[in-house]
Amino acid sequence: MNRHPHSIGHINVVIGVAFSLLLLLFEVPAISQGDYPLRDAVECNPRGGVPNFSAKLLEKNDVKIAYLGGSITAAPGWRVQSRQWFQLQSPDVTVHEIPAAIGGTGSDLGVFRLQNDVLRHQPDLLFVEFAVNDGGAAPAQIQKAMEGIVRQAWRADSSLDICFVYTVSEPVMGDLRAGRMQRSASAMEEVADHYGIPSIHFGVKVAELEKAGKLVFQAAKPDNIQDFTPMVFSTDGVHPHVETGHQIYTQAIARSWPAILDASGEPQAHEVPEPLRADHWELARQIAIAPDMLIGDWQRLPADHSLAKRFSRNLPELYQAMAPGAALEFTFEGTTAAVFDLVGPDGGQVSVELDGGAPRTRNRIDGYCTYHRISKLAVATEMPNQRHTVRVILTPEQLDKRNILFERNRIDFDQHSDKYTAHTWYAGSLLILGQMIPNESK
Repeated sequence: MNRHPHSIGHINVVIGVAFSLLLLLFEVPAISQGDYPLRDAVECNPRGGVPNFSAKLLEKNDVKIAYLGGSITAAPGWRVQSRQWFQLQSPDVTVHEIPAAIGGTGSDLGVFRLQNDVLRHQPDLLFVEFAVNDGGAAPAQIQKAMEGIVRQAWRADSSLDICFVYTVSEPVMGDLRAGRMQRSASAMEEVADHYGIPSIHFGVKVAELEKAGKLVFQAAKPDNIQDFTPMVFSTDGVHPHVETGHQIYTQAIARSWPAILDASGEPQAHEVPEPLRADHWELARQIAIAPDMLIGDWQRLPADHSLAKRFSRNLPELYQAMAPGAALEFTFEGTTAAVFDLVGPDGGQVSVELDGGAPRTRNRIDGYCTYHRISKLAVATEMPNQRHTVRVILTPEQLDKRNILFERNRIDFDQHSDKYTAHTWYAGSLLILGQMIPNESK
């Protein structure tokens, strides 16, 4: 995670590390996940280049670069370094940054938050980085979300250029060592092919340096890391060190950019072709919660509330359920819905009812929750494409929070038990694949 004036906040550095490590528990090297064809590992596929972005730089127009991704992008590494590199290449313009990364999240969330976190800021270039956090997802799911990102972006702004970038973690290094891209990147390459989007694989050089004995992928961080040989890429097998691994990632952009510029041609509007997949997620949306969706005792957090301030970039509004029985009710027509919410030490239990069916309970605290972080409460997934009703209710259940926490985090409960006393729920917005239907008068 990063600490940037427009970011979620420094605490999310820790959040992203924890989330990404959790994802790795379920991530299997691509070669053992079925027979999905893996692409040859090449550092850059220029395809159609970035014609509009390059033209703006030549015309000496100020530009904005958006970075959509997970914790590797949120860290103050390749994102910060690449913006600085672009600035050095074009000293007569100002290169602005739009940070849009959330640790531990993949393209299946990125496609929903694209409008709020990226498109409303009107970027000129969009980097998309989800290869690590999509590592455990099925190729079809990855393509649905990535295609949705592209189609949404070009519907909103046909001049917006996009570049896919692929990061690595220890579970996928076996593929790279064998000269192949990991499964998630291979799936993304199909989308890039279909839409003519350039891509850069950050891990090709990592594997090359490792093979030459110049890099160790995972080891304890030495005190003199910048002078230590062989280079230590990461400590946790996921997150590169800013001084080493992130510099390799940035250098991959610098090496690839001349070929991408050569492929760019004249500036032109990006057409939205027939889709690669009929079930793409172009209709994924982040939708504000309307007051008539809230039943019972709720409070909208004021702008100066600590949680409202910390998460305002991704959740412009936050509502807190103040007592058991407080409910969120909405109706949509589509296939998939979730609530973009917070989990934390004061999180309680909610009951989810879909189409009047049997309720399912979900805790809004987990083993990591010594702090608050953004989360996604799934309420409907891959349902028939029709009208659905959703009701989410804060239950009176008093959770055994100490036992919910991971053992290493229970010391925080013992030392600060007061912050775990409340049993509440913070709802921020809806994530809908489809269309909202106004609630009938109550």
